[in-house]
Amino acid sequence: MKARHTGRAAFLALLADEGIDHLFGNPGTTELAIMEALASRSEIRFVLGLQESVVLGMADGFARASNRLTAANVHVAPGLGNAMGALYNAAFCGSPIILTAGQQEQGHGLMEPLLSGPLVRMAQPLVKWAVEVTRVQDLPRIVRRAAKVATAPPSGPVFISLPGDILDAEADLEMGSRTRVEPVLRPSDAVIEALAQRLLKARYPVIIAGTEVSKYEAWAECTALAEVLGASVYQQTVPDAAHFPTAHPAYMGTLQRNQKKVREILLAHDLLVSVGGDSLR
Repeated sequence: MKARHTGRAAFLALLADEGIDHLFGNPGTTELAIMEALASRSEIRFVLGLQESVVLGMADGFARASNRLTAANVHVAPGLGNAMGALYNAAFCGSPIILTAGQQEQGHGLMEPLLSGPLVRMAQPLVKWAVEVTRVQDLPRIVRRAAKVATAPPSGPVFISLPGDILDAEADLEMGSRTRVEPVLRPSDAVIEALAQRLLKARYPVIIAGTEVSKYEAWAECTALAEVLGASVYQQTVPDAAHFPTAHPAYMGTLQRNQKKVREILLAHDLLVSVGGDSLR
């Protein structure tokens, strides 16, 4: 059912309906519409940062600690530029974040307005999906899709450019509903049997524990697997959390990034089991 909304009110209502209760930001003039609308959205807590890298770093940490979708808002092209290093970290760690930036009003592009820029092209290398809203009628579909893409495994940040005229526009909008991709997949019995045989035949197995062990709180399961197999366990190179109990006798430390050292370590084993990560990144 359609209802009358401004772009700013619809944007915040959509975030709230997607389960987002924190918005991290460093607003400027192009984001003032969002700040005004926040006054009537008590379920969303705004967390101010004094620089955009800090803003996105807070959002990244919140997403990782809570294992939930969150949102961050930065100020036009310079603000997005300031956030790029932290955005790289969020992408590397698979943090589900809807990152938005205010954009100058549509139609001003030929005037090359101050602080404007190709926001979508700037963000694209580091996000799963990037888009600019060009019609307020598309805003609900875009936010819904952004939430779904950000949370679908492998999760990660997405980006939405919000022109000022979109936030100020008013229209009858169909707000839609939230959707999620169910990540539970079970291999066939034949694949499980073949894997079990490989594990049982291994004499010197090694486990590389990755990001998803901590993300999905699978420490107990990973520990049990190591104990059953009698396997040594290394954390993946560049771990972003504790992927295995460091006091456990099977824990051998973090796998080094030096190729020669990695080869020396792994040559002693006859089976490598990668659990939840890009082990040799």
